[in-house]
Amino acid sequence: MPVPSLRLFFALWPDVATRAALDSLAREIAIETGGRAVAAGNLHLTLAFLGERPVAVVPELCASVSAIEASPFRLSLDDAGCWRKTGIAWLTASEPAPQLLELREHVVQALATLRIVIDERRFVPHVTLARRIESVVARHLAPPIEWHANSFALVTSTLDPRGVRYEVLHSWPLPPVLK
Repeated sequence: MPVPSLRLFFALWPDVATRAALDSLAREIAIETGGRAVAAGNLHLTLAFLGERPVAVVPELCASVSAIEASPFRLSLDDAGCWRKTGIAWLTASEPAPQLLELREHVVQALATLRIVIDERRFVPHVTLARRIESVVARHLAPPIEWHANSFALVTSTLDPRGVRYEVLHSWPLPPVLK
């Protein structure tokens, strides 16, 4: 009998206002490029992709990252671009917040304690806005979309007849550092 599994990743999950701004831009970019906008409920910034994992490992994953100490931070998402070969339009920060990179490193280190090694390719923090684009997009947003990241989440993705659906399994707050 096969072991039940989930397709998992850790991500920054936007609040309602940020999600609305990202969704508006995603729809605009999709129209501009002839692509398909990512569903509003699926907009996120991946910290670490884990792939298929047994359901039984979820409590261990949650425990491994629960001790992470990180502060909330602000992302100024101001550069829209694309990966032409894969047909993906994305949004990123021209100057990624150091706290984002630190949070990602903490997650990677926590996963290493479970002997889960994350892809060694360079981390390129971005929000996927549209897929199957047919033309190039390169734009600097002024003003940028401001994302106040105050938590991160463990998310599962499932394929259903309407496409991919993401579900937050658990989230952890990034409490302000008290001095």
